[in-house]
Amino acid sequence: MRVLSRLFRGKFLAGLRAASNAGQLIVPAALADPGGRARWFAALAATEWVVYAKPPFGGPERVLKYLARYTHRVAISNSRLLDLRDGRVTFRYKDYADDHRQKTLTLDADEFLRRFVQHVLPKSFVKIRHYGLLANAQREARLAVCRRLLLVANLAARLPGADTTPIEPARSPCCPHCGGTRLVYRAVESPEPLRSAAHDSS
Repeated sequence: MRVLSRLFRGKFLAGLRAASNAGQLIVPAALADPGGRARWFAALAATEWVVYAKPPFGGPERVLKYLARYTHRVAISNSRLLDLRDGRVTFRYKDYADDHRQKTLTLDADEFLRRFVQHVLPKSFVKIRHYGLLANAQREARLAVCRRLLLVANLAARLPGADTTPIEPARSPCCPHCGGTRLVYRAVESPEPLRSAAHDSS
């Protein structure tokens, strides 16, 4: 822990010096001259820093599983945001300690943003969006059909005298006018049945 503390102190002070030399650090008047800043940095470097690095609950696997949830969705969806008024945000949440009951909570906007950014994915974590068979809407039903078809195909291939002729995949439906494959299906109302000429004449 002592090695980690000194390493963190060195990295932090190096970044602080770089920001000070670039004029990006706002300092009080006592540190305006280079001599005052040098003494200040020397005092910081001579102080033992405390680094809080408690082992995660359940081990790194639990931490990775927790972070992986946010590769598929954001920390809070728009449907849970109920109100924004006078700088305060009201949202809906699930209280796991109270039998998973739905409750509402109102926070200052600053506190809400502080909690939200804690769920922003770290670098190298990329959000994932599944389409097709893995889309959330019908994923379970489609995967079940795929597994049944694969099982039937595997059993048929193992039968004696099975035909080994490759089967060409079915072509995706496309628009007869432009040839595009992104089709939108809409329900079309059936036309009103035509009345017979005999019925009209009567």
